[in-house]
Amino acid sequence: MRGEFDSSTENEALKEAIVARIAEEGPITFREFMAMALYQPQLGYYHSPQEKMGRGGDYLTSPEVSSIFGALLGRQLREMWEALEWPSAFQTVEVGAGTGALCRDLLRWARRAAPRFFQALRYTIVELSPALAERQRMALAADQEIGQRVRWADALPPEMEGCILSNELLDSMPVHRVAVVAGRLQEVYVTWNGRRFVEKLGPPSAPEIEAYFRQLGLLSGEGCRAEVNLEALRWVQQAATSLCRGFVLTFDYGYEAPELFAPWRRDGTLLCFYRHNPSSDPYARLGRQDMTSHVDFTSVRRAGEGAGLTTVGMLPQAEFLTNLGIADALSPPNEADPNLEEYYARRRAVTELLDPAGLGRIRVLVQAKGVAEIAMTGLGEAARDAAGG
Repeated sequence: MRGEFDSSTENEALKEAIVARIAEEGPITFREFMAMALYQPQLGYYHSPQEKMGRGGDYLTSPEVSSIFGALLGRQLREMWEALEWPSAFQTVEVGAGTGALCRDLLRWARRAAPRFFQALRYTIVELSPALAERQRMALAADQEIGQRVRWADALPPEMEGCILSNELLDSMPVHRVAVVAGRLQEVYVTWNGRRFVEKLGPPSAPEIEAYFRQLGLLSGEGCRAEVNLEALRWVQQAATSLCRGFVLTFDYGYEAPELFAPWRRDGTLLCFYRHNPSSDPYARLGRQDMTSHVDFTSVRRAGEGAGLTTVGMLPQAEFLTNLGIADALSPPNEADPNLEEYYARRRAVTELLDPAGLGRIRVLVQAKGVAEIAMTGLGEAARDAAGG
């Protein structure tokens, strides 16, 4: 039941800040509440020093499963570099780099397997969380050559040539929550009743919310709740503007709009995670739990196309990694010097990365700008389908 949780896991200072804002301004949108819960300076979830990603944190992402993920992604980025005709500087910008594991593993693979590509790589991490940026620096400093090749920035660089990469970034952006009541679109607002946070419905806070559904030509079913991620659209538009020539590579949980806003999806897709346990209560464990919602890939794709990107293809992560040769990791151990422990660890990692009920169902969206037709290995048939559509 909502509201029933251990208050010792709650950030009281963050709660006081949100309550004070409501007292000053009146009910706030759920998007404002989520933004404060996750990103409030010094207080929000992503600004706290607690471990978030990995088996000892609240949720697990693909780079924390195995270095196999970074190596396979390195193969795809090398192919992108070749498609750009081997520029001497290939900028890779990872936005929201988590623990730094993907950056580390990708660069280590390139150093070992693709030295020319490694020399061309210019890796930038865009990270707004000081706590995560510090963790990334510490992780990468362990390998001096790798650490020296990475820089940090607060925003996307202008007129870049290369690849803008994100892994489970868009699903963590603050969202507006809406409901359809008597055929009309309403927005969820959050207020404080003196004891707990409560929700109330009201007119949409911005015309962009109604325009969002008009552009899709659909609306959630009667009585359904749903999430509207306007920030994801702005983000892909910014990526398109920053990119002079190259690719935008997006990994995230999500669906096409007709499935995301289907009438049977009564409560939307908002989920919270605390120590790998999912919850539907965003008001519990304030500042101590993650919040996510699935991405509307129809709108994200169209926003990118409207800003000058071309969609190369989209498919589930399981297919993407299979196309890139993840089966190579299942090669049997060397009979002369078998390392069975390492072999079985690789098998477990492959299973986890391809799990159709877990990480394997993440969608991979590839968009390009200023690039001639390219048959990307990771996309396989999906690239040809996108070209045909």
